[in-house]
Amino acid sequence: MKKFTIMTMTFVLLFLSILMFYEPNKNIIESISRYNMYAPKILYWGSRGQDVKNVQWQLVKWKYLIGKVDGIYGPETYRAVRRFQAKNGLSVDGVVGPKTAAALGITLKGTTVPASAQGISRKGDEYLLARAIHGEARGEPYIGKVAVGAVVLNRVRSPKFPNTIAGVIYQPLAFTAVADGQINLTPGKDAIKAARDALNGWDPTYGALYYWNPATATSRWIWSRKVTLKIGKHWFGI
Repeated sequence: MKKFTIMTMTFVLLFLSILMFYEPNKNIIESISRYNMYAPKILYWGSRGQDVKNVQWQLVKWKYLIGKVDGIYGPETYRAVRRFQAKNGLSVDGVVGPKTAAALGITLKGTTVPASAQGISRKGDEYLLARAIHGEARGEPYIGKVAVGAVVLNRVRSPKFPNTIAGVIYQPLAFTAVADGQINLTPGKDAIKAARDALNGWDPTYGALYYWNPATATSRWIWSRKVTLKIGKHWFGI
């Protein structure tokens, strides 16, 4: 009887431990699932496929693009999209998201976006920023993840860079995670939380516009930036 009681108590304690772990993370798990459902499709420099062709056809028809329709989002398409955005009162970032696609009269395939996520929205920006953080700072300490998010937001506020989160993240050759496709990975709960903290105003970098890993950086130009602090493997600067 005593043995049975001990086993029962052990089982109860184990169950309570699992429950205590699950409850605090339940909202984050549900949040990640919800953002995955509603994440808008975005076309940017380097994208390929039928959606890109559809964009190019419209740009050619309206004489923003002079060139072939090849389904490759290269420099000519990027510049044509920016011209179209400027002419039509859209955020000029060279990125085709739901709002620019709607203005072009096309629907990006596989996109299911609620009204609140059209164009710039807190939810859409938060998830995109989390993806960038996950791709760029996976393995870094938590404060380093927030710092990467803060750099993106500092660029949005700077006149030197595009004025939207999507524009900054997808600016040609700006981030390795975009170039190698890691931007498309599903972000972990720390990345989601770090994106929220950055959007809520936490900037561990105190205004940095750049960051790089000195062990892997290949750009000579980046070494001309003034280093202001170091977090994890990243150096931050202005």
